[in-house]
Amino acid sequence: MKRPRLSIILVGLLVLVLAVFVVACGDDDEPATTEETTEDTSMDTETTGGDTESTEATAEDISGETVNVLGVWGGPELEAFQAVVAGWEEETGASLAFEGTRDLTATVRTRVGGNNPPDLAILPNPALMNEFAEQGALLPLGDVIDTDQLAADYAETWVDLGTVNDELYGLWVKAAAKSTVWYDPVQFEDNGFEVPQTWDDMIALSDEIAGAGDINPWSVGLQDGAASGWAGTDWIQEILLHESGGDVYDQWVNHEIPWTDPAVKSAWEKFGQVIHTEGYLPGGAQFAVSTSPQDASYLPFQDPPRAYIYFLGAFTEGFIAAQFPDQVAGEDYDFFRFPDIAEDYAGSVTGSGDILGMFNDTPAARSLVNYLANAENWAPWAELGGYTSPSMALDPSAYPSELAAKTAEQLTEASTFRFDADDMMPAELQQAYFQAVMTYAQSPDQLDSILQSLEDTAAGAYQ
Repeated sequence: MKRPRLSIILVGLLVLVLAVFVVACGDDDEPATTEETTEDTSMDTETTGGDTESTEATAEDISGETVNVLGVWGGPELEAFQAVVAGWEEETGASLAFEGTRDLTATVRTRVGGNNPPDLAILPNPALMNEFAEQGALLPLGDVIDTDQLAADYAETWVDLGTVNDELYGLWVKAAAKSTVWYDPVQFEDNGFEVPQTWDDMIALSDEIAGAGDINPWSVGLQDGAASGWAGTDWIQEILLHESGGDVYDQWVNHEIPWTDPAVKSAWEKFGQVIHTEGYLPGGAQFAVSTSPQDASYLPFQDPPRAYIYFLGAFTEGFIAAQFPDQVAGEDYDFFRFPDIAEDYAGSVTGSGDILGMFNDTPAARSLVNYLANAENWAPWAELGGYTSPSMALDPSAYPSELAAKTAEQLTEASTFRFDADDMMPAELQQAYFQAVMTYAQSPDQLDSILQSLEDTAAGAYQ
């Protein structure tokens, strides 16, 4: 788990920042929204109104029933989820009992092992969903929801990520994009820069900027205390997915190919092309290893800028908005999708998300699953901010900003989506991966030995 990353955002941020950051709670790869998520909570939501066709047939059948839901959400996130579920409560007469816990993985494993699972759980990654589906603890959803409608509302990649052994077990209810490259549109226009569509375009643009000699093309920050290096892992997995595709990505995550595989090494080398090319970073790679991801995000938006381009997840909007409150999203700062590398994998996106799974088959649980399967019912959270749906059924006008809607578009249109890789790796390997990024940033000539060391760690971690 990447909780040490709280260090980069625990300064009183504006409501907008909080709204952008809440995407991270299901991921563990970005900062948690608020300390309130550390406490377990159990409460019923209040009825506030709503109307959905999906629950009308069961309204009389489940009145007075309670559905227990386990998840990581607390504080503003939980309040937003309660606003979502309020319509179902009014329509059915049933109620939600939400139990929040920071260590969801351990909690749900304990409850499943003790034959006391929650009715539903909001799982933080597909690896955990697969684990419980293989055990038979998680129940298939094929006869619970309208799978034809699901296929119409979601790109195929999202349905596939909720499927185990050809059966649907997970419903992606919330997601966060990480394939976002940040820039200042005004600076690009003033300098005649074109937004790059491919990796080669991006390198050519970087060379052009570096050749001018006054401002560096890139800002990269890797320093974050015990979690230093995590921002570099985002680069490597993004490159791997775009260059080698989802199948190779999955094989790497599952340790079905070694860390010394040419595809993995190539991803590291392309990351090195950015941080080690002379003139690309202010102060070179040493700047990256001594600067936090948050501080590094400021450089393209300073006056004058110290860099033009910055890659990090959609939550970066919060960093920028807090530091430069007078700048306008979509005008003074914006993002473009990480450029394509191999044509066969164009449109790929990495990120994180939350997956709804059912452990107890009850009429009330089925009713709530059906309600939550309709993305239109998540509009109350989208309007509050900090929520992005991978479903095309949610009207983009529900999002509070142009950038929020643009992030949702990136997710709904993804040709291939893959979950943040290191968050699905064993903790020992994840930490070694972070450290390896820092070593590579300072000693690129040691890449072969770095990858072999990671392979040695992986060999033991996956046993």
